[in-house]
Amino acid sequence: MSLALDEQQRLLQESAESFFAGKAPVSALRRLRDDKDETGFSRELWQQMCQMGWTGTFLPETYGGLGLGFKELGVVMQASGRTLSASPLFSSIALGASCLSLVGSEAQKARLLPQFVSGEKLAALALQEGAHHDPVNIATSATREGDAWLLSGCKRHVADGHTADVFMVVARTAGSARDEQGLSLFLVDSGTPGVNVERRFMVDSRNMAEVTFDKVLLDADCLMGELNGGYAPLQVVIDRGNAVLSAEMLGSALEAFERTLDYLKQREQFGALIGTFQALQHRAAQMFCELEMSRSVVMEALRCADESPEQLAIASSRAKVQMSETLRLVTDESIQMHGGIGMTDEEEIGFFLKRARVAQQLLGDEHYHLNRFAGLSDY
Repeated sequence: MSLALDEQQRLLQESAESFFAGKAPVSALRRLRDDKDETGFSRELWQQMCQMGWTGTFLPETYGGLGLGFKELGVVMQASGRTLSASPLFSSIALGASCLSLVGSEAQKARLLPQFVSGEKLAALALQEGAHHDPVNIATSATREGDAWLLSGCKRHVADGHTADVFMVVARTAGSARDEQGLSLFLVDSGTPGVNVERRFMVDSRNMAEVTFDKVLLDADCLMGELNGGYAPLQVVIDRGNAVLSAEMLGSALEAFERTLDYLKQREQFGALIGTFQALQHRAAQMFCELEMSRSVVMEALRCADESPEQLAIASSRAKVQMSETLRLVTDESIQMHGGIGMTDEEEIGFFLKRARVAQQLLGDEHYHLNRFAGLSDY
């Protein structure tokens, strides 16, 4: 099947790129950072994105969605990556709404998904507990308390957790740390007694949170999906998330590359444009080749999320490895080719490098996914 965008998807891409370029340029991220905005993103901009329908791309029309797919969400995320736009699209929709749509009960989905689509409420996936991505290293526990559950533990690096209204929490209900069996998923309102959220400012001017659950009492209907059977659907959510995140990374890499090409055509040294230097031309050619290969790999991961779920795991890890390596190459070279000015805060190219370093770590870096890819390929 072709990995090229169809006419509808190309129109969506043009619309999204125009939207982010006009309303959420890199300078908007700079203002959010400098002002230490309390949310870390523009609520007004978020409502406009909701009205465009982007928050419901892959969700059924029953819940206010468009009934399209993750490929369409990836198209929007790629456009947002070009301007480093800060929004809850990844945290609340690609992870939170995806998780709920996959394992939630009909009552849970009917109650919350329309609110996620409209932007009335925001979601966040509370997964990571250590310094690095490790979805089986879960010590947060949920124990029976009569007909209810008692949740205790701490989650780190929860994307946009400081603004979340609802957490999808991965907790251990059986077994011991590092067991795949015994993991369950719970819906937890952020205002529930015992939930404490501390905001963390990241180097890329985005936000994470550390969320502590101190003997949080949950109703029985807060359980999502099968008891002790949360690991398999969690992996699907992570794989979908990495496919979409790779699309954002692709957008950032393409923008950084194009900005660098423009700079090579303008900057003069020794009486000549530096773009005429053969060594720099060779380095630019390498970036171009890597970007073209990355484009295909990312599109394949998004296609698998929609059409071939049995191939999603390996396609998602392949995309994350490829994009992590490509984005590192492009951002490193962009800084080098811009020279000293590239390291200054006044020059926007540095924002792309900072976002790259955080995105590479989200949901597992290239080393984690290279090892996973090898295992899935029976190496």
